[in-house]
Amino acid sequence: MFLLDYIKDNLVYLDGGMGTLLQKSGLNPGELPERWNISHPQQIIDIHSLYFDAGANIVNTNTFGANCLKFSDEELEDIIRAAVENAKKAKEESRAPQEKFIALDIGPLGKMLKPYGDFDFDEAVNCYAKTVKIGVKYGVDLIFIETMNDSLDTKAAVLASKENSDLPIFVSNAYGEDGKLMTGATPAAMVAMLEGLGVDAIGANCSLGPKQLKGVVDEYLEYASVPVLLKPNAGLPKSVDGQTVYNVLPQEFSQTMCEYARDGIRILGGCCGTNPDYISLTVEKTKDIAPKSITNKNKTLVSSYTHAVEFKELPILIGERINPTGKKLFKEALRNRDIDYILNEGIKQQEKGVHILDVNVGLPEIDEKEMLQKVCFELQSIIDLPLQIDTTDISALEAALRRYNGKAMINSVNGKEENMKAIFPLVKKYGGLVVCLTLDENGIPETAEERVEIAKKIINTAKCYGIDKKDLVFDTLAMTVSADNNSAIATLKALNTIKNELHCHTSLGVSNVSFGLPNRDILNGAFFTLALENGLSAAIMNPNSNEMMKSYYSFKALKGLDENCSDFIENIEKYAQSQTVVTANVPVSENTADAESELQRAIVKGLKEKAANLTASLLENVNPLEIVNSQIIPALDIVGKGFENKTMYLPQLLMSAEAASSAFEKIKLKMKENPVETVSKGKFVIATVKGDIHDIGKNIVKLIMENYGFEVYDLGKDVPPEKIVEEAIRQNTKLVGLSALMTTTVPSMAETIKLLRENAPGVKVIVGGAVLTQEYADSIGADFYAKDAMETVRYSLKTVGEFSEGNG
Repeated sequence: MFLLDYIKDNLVYLDGGMGTLLQKSGLNPGELPERWNISHPQQIIDIHSLYFDAGANIVNTNTFGANCLKFSDEELEDIIRAAVENAKKAKEESRAPQEKFIALDIGPLGKMLKPYGDFDFDEAVNCYAKTVKIGVKYGVDLIFIETMNDSLDTKAAVLASKENSDLPIFVSNAYGEDGKLMTGATPAAMVAMLEGLGVDAIGANCSLGPKQLKGVVDEYLEYASVPVLLKPNAGLPKSVDGQTVYNVLPQEFSQTMCEYARDGIRILGGCCGTNPDYISLTVEKTKDIAPKSITNKNKTLVSSYTHAVEFKELPILIGERINPTGKKLFKEALRNRDIDYILNEGIKQQEKGVHILDVNVGLPEIDEKEMLQKVCFELQSIIDLPLQIDTTDISALEAALRRYNGKAMINSVNGKEENMKAIFPLVKKYGGLVVCLTLDENGIPETAEERVEIAKKIINTAKCYGIDKKDLVFDTLAMTVSADNNSAIATLKALNTIKNELHCHTSLGVSNVSFGLPNRDILNGAFFTLALENGLSAAIMNPNSNEMMKSYYSFKALKGLDENCSDFIENIEKYAQSQTVVTANVPVSENTADAESELQRAIVKGLKEKAANLTASLLENVNPLEIVNSQIIPALDIVGKGFENKTMYLPQLLMSAEAASSAFEKIKLKMKENPVETVSKGKFVIATVKGDIHDIGKNIVKLIMENYGFEVYDLGKDVPPEKIVEEAIRQNTKLVGLSALMTTTVPSMAETIKLLRENAPGVKVIVGGAVLTQEYADSIGADFYAKDAMETVRYSLKTVGEFSEGNG
């Protein structure tokens, strides 16, 4: 039976953990488990067989870390071929009666993609593609992408799978205790992106036990229109007599999974710490539960790398200022490749409260494809708002959509057959919420009825491409009333019909209505209010417009969309007091005090070039160390506290650190000209332990620690315990940081700590990684367990302070 047909009417069961079972079978610390497909095939076959016999429908091949970064092309093919053969043998040997399928298991590459790391998106796609092609060649039934903790890395794996196979694709992400991915994405954001990409099943695995994932599960079930899967850990790990054990036993695990099945989870399995007993009990307890129907939730969503924006009752504001039309300074910025000017336009609109940023960089004299990619990339580096990609250049649109981190809005398609044939295949491949203009080969119709007919035509054509009308937003085209005093009436009537009879969302470029008239802002505000009352879902507008913002906050209050009128009270005063429309960038003041304030802001916002330029200006009058202590470190503290308080996320932390680094470079150059003694906070040796090639966490810690004044000695990844000890002794450091992502490599961490205690007893050891907990860290003898980079900084600053006091 075809897997996707089977899922329609049945609960589907996955296998459980592999790494912990291999450790029990003799896998040594630091040994790569994928090589056991060749060296110990029978052990792998036996584990697969136990899972099939426990009732699993889907068994994952032992290929979680099988990629071209870890193995040569030749060895990679040998490993995957053997892994698929082992799974097939287990399937053949199992006497269990259920339907059985073999999934190609794909885990993360362990590399942070640009702009937060140095690995390019297309490099990641190509790397995943090699694994996919081999798995398909040897006959897997589906592709299972799991334990992904970054949305862009997830997208790279999905595109590699889509472009190199026609197999079903399941995707499972790893969420932290805050219910978000490492780089900040919520479950709703991942639903938006992955459903847009056409993934067949989505959900969560690893990191936490089943009960701790309740919030994540609920959000998936609220938003997802495809089957939802769940593969929790067996609770939290700890080390007992050198073995990793978990604190949730099969009975408790299976009971919680039973409750989730009743709630609507359709695909159930286990991750770290689970074994065939967990799966067999889960199957037994859920076998009589009727699967909950998979329904279309009809959620209209766009997303960034952190969150989704849903189109519903609350009007959505789309900032229009990143567009050269009628903007002389913006055109000059595009010609001069002044990216900081463009970024500042985005930041200002975000601060004004828009929900989405429109991005249009179309000028005849520039390379629009290259510039659109660049601007979208840079905006997503420092701003967490979803983007509306606004272009008529099809190749530029595809290039931007391919690398967009999330589910973008697309501006636009129209009723022309040629246009729909060009746009809809891109929407089907990459996902997106499409703005649909109600015009066709005959131009813009005069009547509302004709515009509605074009909308129906677009809906039907989109359906032929497999695009649901929830991913279409209709623009009924605001025309200037100075040319036709009935044009606004037709626009509003068409808008009302599409919203209330076709049940589709709507959008307008509101300010077009006042073109050619004086005091345009007043007319725009009035038209905005009329449009909102007729069902306008989103407005492309100028958030610097006082009249537009007054209309927005007033409408929310009057329509019951602003509880206790709190938004109105908080915001309306600043718009009521001024009759002007602010449209231009405010130039940076030349005086030192303003420059200092701007430097902190540039670092907090992650503006690298601006931070460097402001630092260079300040250095003409201010001592370098004063800039560091009074500007750079306080700015980093602002971001660090925001990160710790969950008001800022990892990408913002990293981009702020990069901006601070650019400022430091200017300071270093100045200090070379006028040497003065600098004081290091201390030495810090860091490494990813033997057998583990995942260095994302390590690299993040390195960057942040350097910005706080530590001398960091980075030994890289897959580092033997002896090398770490030797470097700690050579540098006479008081601090060592150890990182591990995989359950199978934590014993290497324990071995390293043991050697450090024997040979460098004064060293404080900080450990971190997705598989670790405080209890686990305590059990292997670590001094401190850091959940994130900022905890490492805080502990290190405290520790070097204590050492200094002791030496004093």
